[in-house]
Amino acid sequence: MHLPLNALRAFDAAARHLNLTRAALELHVTQAAISQHIRQLEGQLGKPLFRRLPRGLALTDEGMALVPAVAQAFGSLSRALAQVQDRRPHEVLSVGVVGTFAVGWLLPRLRAFQEAHAFVDLRLFTHNNRVDLAGEGWDCAIRFGDGAWHGTSARQLLQAPLTPMCAPAIAARLQQPADLARETLLRTYRAGEWEQWFAQNKLACPSLRGTVFDSSLTLAEAAAQGLGVALLPLRLFSRDLQAGRLVAPLAQTLDTGSYWLTQLKSRSPSLAMQTFERWLLEQCGQDQHPEERTKPLP
Repeated sequence: MHLPLNALRAFDAAARHLNLTRAALELHVTQAAISQHIRQLEGQLGKPLFRRLPRGLALTDEGMALVPAVAQAFGSLSRALAQVQDRRPHEVLSVGVVGTFAVGWLLPRLRAFQEAHAFVDLRLFTHNNRVDLAGEGWDCAIRFGDGAWHGTSARQLLQAPLTPMCAPAIAARLQQPADLARETLLRTYRAGEWEQWFAQNKLACPSLRGTVFDSSLTLAEAAAQGLGVALLPLRLFSRDLQAGRLVAPLAQTLDTGSYWLTQLKSRSPSLAMQTFERWLLEQCGQDQHPEERTKPLP
């Protein structure tokens, strides 16, 4: 049987990105060329390999069955060529990262990752915890929550309990949880966090009149500038604490979720993806030692 290598390469890129535009960018061809190669391959096989969606693609059962074999074949070729050339090929890895995790945890460690794994051509895209992996064409995404996202597998990275944080001048007035009732309480789009924190401490939640922010980064900056008290993940704002811009005057915390590495179950992980995941887990394990668990979802 004739092996249509260009069509298989187009299929491999489209299956990883589930997005024709990103597949075309990776292979340095036009989107029309990717579409033509895929149509030719589907015609040769007599089977559809993708379903076209309003934002991206979805693999058919036949496409999902073909992905591992194609990925393994191209992976073997890449490794063999790298050995001949005595260097590893560059692999593009597109990662969506919730902004708080990107700034507070990932960026301070990114140089170490790049130096240790230079073959990974990392592309970072920040998001606000609203993720469409297929639509964005990302290989994976780091997000905050309980690990329950439809159609994805989720690997727990970092627990991040929330604690009240504020500017030093406000912190001087806070000796116990009840003192917060006199302060302006800043909020995010995740409703109910302050209510949960007060209920956990057996206190009535005061009237919430503080500004609502759509990002924990802007929320933290508002708190540092003295606009009020914010519930923030302590370990992701360690630099602000060390610099004295923020203070955590109370020990009480609220556990609302963790940070997770997520990817579509239909996508076979590349070597770059496996390398990045392994590095993340090792680095997060140095910060804390939660029970690691993989959570595949329907």
